[in-house]
Amino acid sequence: MNALETLALTLHAEAGTRPVRAVEALAALVMNRARAAMPRPGRQPGAAPFAPGGHARLPDPDPREVAATCRDPFLFPSWNPRHPSHALLVEPPEGDQALAICRRIAARALAGAMPDPTGGATHWHGADRLPAWAIARDHSTEIAGLIFYRLETGERPAQPAAPALVAVA
Repeated sequence: MNALETLALTLHAEAGTRPVRAVEALAALVMNRARAAMPRPGRQPGAAPFAPGGHARLPDPDPREVAATCRDPFLFPSWNPRHPSHALLVEPPEGDQALAICRRIAARALAGAMPDPTGGATHWHGADRLPAWAIARDHSTEIAGLIFYRLETGERPAQPAAPALVAVA
């Protein structure tokens, strides 16, 4: 399966029933996450960020990196075989209009022709749940029931505090 189909199936399984803006935002998150996993190019000392050698923006990620990002079961739960949406990845429905939209969005994202409505987000969750790592975080944006967070490269998600033990007399 190529990167385009992997991204399209991931978008369909995770956000296929949501509005197009949510699917676009999730595609932008995949590209941000794949870009963050790339090795950083060397920067010329003293170069302005937008000058040659300044590297104001990382290059677009390799399709293999995009596919690997999509297959991360902790970032996209539908890749977990026990997830209810996993069947959409194994046997995609033929002629599904939502899947066709996801394929068009995936093609735009891989071509670098889609703006990022998430503000560089690298993590997300649905508004119907609150994972432990998100408790101590401010979200960057919310789009159609998906909440997006931007964690800096190398920053780990927050862990909830251990419960305090209270002695009873």
